[in-house]
Amino acid sequence: MQIASVKLQVETLPNSPGVYQFYDKEGVILYVGKAKNLKKRVSSYFTKKHDNGKTRLLVKKIVSIKHIVVATETDALLLENNLIKKYQPKYNVMLKDGKTYPWICIKNERFPRVFSTRRMIKDGSEYFGPYTSMKTVHTLLELIRGLYPLRNCTYDLTEKKITAGKYKVCLEYHLKNCLGPCENHYSEEAYNNNIQAIKNILKGNFKASLTAFKTQMKQLSENLEFEKAQEVKEKIEILQNYQAKSTVVNPKISNVDVFSLTTDEGYAYVNYLQISYGAIIRSHTMEIKKKLDESNEHLLQLAVIELRQRFQSQCKEIYVPFKINAGQNVKVTLPKVGDKKHILDLSERNAKYYKMERLKQVRITDPNRHTNRIMAQMKKDLRLSVEPRHIECFDNSNIQGTNPVAACVVFKNGKPSKKDYRKFKIKTVTGANDFASMEEVVYRRYKRLLDEKQPLPQLVIIDGGKGQLSSALKSLEKLELSGKIAIVGIAKRLEELFFPGDSIPLYLDKKSETLKIIQQLRNEAHRFGIAFHRQKRSKEALQISLETIPGIGEKTILELLKRFKSTTRIKKASFDELVAVVGTNRAKKIKEHFSRL
Repeated sequence: MQIASVKLQVETLPNSPGVYQFYDKEGVILYVGKAKNLKKRVSSYFTKKHDNGKTRLLVKKIVSIKHIVVATETDALLLENNLIKKYQPKYNVMLKDGKTYPWICIKNERFPRVFSTRRMIKDGSEYFGPYTSMKTVHTLLELIRGLYPLRNCTYDLTEKKITAGKYKVCLEYHLKNCLGPCENHYSEEAYNNNIQAIKNILKGNFKASLTAFKTQMKQLSENLEFEKAQEVKEKIEILQNYQAKSTVVNPKISNVDVFSLTTDEGYAYVNYLQISYGAIIRSHTMEIKKKLDESNEHLLQLAVIELRQRFQSQCKEIYVPFKINAGQNVKVTLPKVGDKKHILDLSERNAKYYKMERLKQVRITDPNRHTNRIMAQMKKDLRLSVEPRHIECFDNSNIQGTNPVAACVVFKNGKPSKKDYRKFKIKTVTGANDFASMEEVVYRRYKRLLDEKQPLPQLVIIDGGKGQLSSALKSLEKLELSGKIAIVGIAKRLEELFFPGDSIPLYLDKKSETLKIIQQLRNEAHRFGIAFHRQKRSKEALQISLETIPGIGEKTILELLKRFKSTTRIKKASFDELVAVVGTNRAKKIKEHFSRL
């Protein structure tokens, strides 16, 4: 009955732009989405097969649909953003941010003060920001106070009170940090000219201030006021130095917002740069938790709307890496070359660095999230049906055909599980035959797991190319495990990944975490196999050496190996230690044998 009800609601939806809301049986909002065509978009949830498990679960829970029709797709985008922040539905990306960012306030008063604040009061004052770092605010305020002497007192400097002599200059006046408007030592016009220059600096426009200071310095020099001219010159240097640090692109690029995006399996990271007169006046990176299989376009679109609202941007142009809908009266530019591309690349670099820093932090503070992310990424990269929480890797080891052995290493949740490592002596193969050896050990390993009813891995990695992979696959087929366990071969030279029945290898990015896990497995299997091979050769060499001693039989050799472990230790053992194991006569023979070597 509920399904029929939902179908009926879908059929009656309009073919108009709008926002839809999905509710569960408890009346809890599950998801908010926007659409250019409501009926077409909502219908797709119920008519197509979804690869993403979370989307399938969402659809099962929907019992009620509500919608809001709006005039344009842009209006739908804005409304969607507001509803997500208001209701924070379970299946929507997380856009909430409880931070209160600092602003620089130019107070609406006679002889305005300039100061930092986290509260916006609608009293006609001008606010610049918000800034994402208090350090940036302090740097700007220090720059402003070094260039322009401003008051920081809270006096009500009305003309009437100043004329009446109500106030007296303070220490700041004597320190030359303030020019004493409270005693009418500084005109309101001159003070307001400074305030206008400060506004230009906060907008990233340094040109007007530099021009004014250079003119002032020239006039002072002509009037032979060299000390004052030197003070102005120092201000010019301070401003030019700050401008040089801030300007990263062509100063003609102004009033522009730049956005870039990088993602992993569970999160998206969107960097935002605001450019004014070629200078970065704002930088912020937002982390977005993905809930469904959202596209990069959808994530960036949501982030652009959210960030522009949050930072009250009025820029009429944005630079982005791919086409999105950013709202009405906003020009969307996709830079390809030149200075515009340079600033977009800078934004992308910021997003990637932020992502790397977050991943480092997550490894320490939330190892489960780190593991879940890697497992989800491996599932996606290797096209698996389930996350490879249990992985096993096989490697053969023999030198010139002698002492053929094999190793199986086990990773659980992306980390070595050394107690589960296994080593194999090759029993049915003569000489160096990697293919037959691989077939034998894979069969033996999984035959035993099946017999003992132990859990099977989700992924098997074979160290080798198509030949070794085919051999391992034969064993899985004999055990009727083909298709039940994913299997892949890795060839050493080019790090090619081979899948059963596919002659074309898969190449992963060299920096891919999936490839790094596979390489770690392969290297660990190789190390473990080589160690076992050396151990086996050493024991054989030891046995051969001891077998040459007259009167020392196999049983005695085994007792010696059990007690001393190696030839070196037997050789270094004292006569009494040997007597305790094999008796006086055999101890004498062993000592005489080693004294002749």
